[in-house]
Parts: sequence; C-alpha cells; structure tokens
Amino acid sequence: MKHPVDVHVGKRVRHRRWMVGMTQQQLADKVGIKFQQIQKYETGMNRVSASRLWDISEALSVPISFFFEGLDSRSPVIEDHEGDILADKEALMLVRSYYAIPEAQRRRLFDLAKVLSDAA
Repeated sequence: MKHPVDVHVGKRVRHRRWMVGMTQQQLADKVGIKFQQIQKYETGMNRVSASRLWDISEALSVPISFFFEGLDSRSPVIEDHEGDILADKEALMLVRSYYAIPEAQRRRLFDLAKVLSDAA
C-alpha cells in the first residue's frame, strides 16, 4: 500500500520536473538511475531514500523541503488541494512558457495579466 507521504513527494518531484521542462529520462540520467525508477517515485510506488532525494533536489535545483511542502506536520495525511494549480498540466506548461520569456517582457506580461484579472 502506498504511503500518503511517498505519494506527495512523488507528485512534487513530477511537478518540479515538469516546471523545469525535464523528462523522466533526463532526470534519471542526472541522478544515475533508470527512468522506470523515476516513474515509480513519481507515483509513490517506491519510496525515495534520503540520499536519492538529495540527488533529485540537486538535479531539480530545489531544497529538499520543497518536496514536503503542503504536508500537514501533525499527521501524514495530505491536505486536500482540490484545484491545485500544480496538478494541471496545462497550467504547468503555461508557467514553463512564461519563464522562458526574457525578464523584461515577462514583467510586462505579468502586469498585463494583473490588470486583466482585476477587470474580470
């Protein structure tokens, strides 16, 4: 049976990998494992060891704490994130595209988006 924390950590690995535009194979190569193992981590089928999580955090350029954000510290039950933007692949693609835009244009686009959302 999958432990909820393992599932959560796996989702966070997948979301960060998507955000940086990395494939499972690319992440596996950076960490020195097979891509099938990345698949198992991302689904929570296999637990990520502390040393492997360290390697993954280095490969994805995030602190280890990133993988535990959103957990309730009092119990291993995952908070319900209905409508969680990171769960939407289209939103992740949009964010990835946004960060591919040069900073000056990105700031203008951000300002435009704020104005449009305030008017809605």
